Amino acid sequence: MSTKEERDIEKEYSTSEFIAKLRRLADALEQGEKFEIQIAGERIYVPVRAVYNIEHERNGDEEEIEFQIKWSNVK
Repeated sequence: MSTKEERDIEKEYSTSEFIAKLRRLADALEQGEKFEIQIAGERIYVPVRAVYNIEHERNGDEEEIEFQIKWSNVK
């Protein structure tokens, strides 16, 4: 069993690119299918069993909303 290298990447997308990714995610969720996305050159396969949450952070004058998708690769 190979171990994947740890990674913590934040990538900015144009509004139209972000919309397209969200639309593909929504379509996969509605169809009960896995979701595939490429981020900074690595293809990620999100399984159907993933857990979805939305996080809101506030720090001074800055606010942030994160759409998170989490899953474990341990079977």
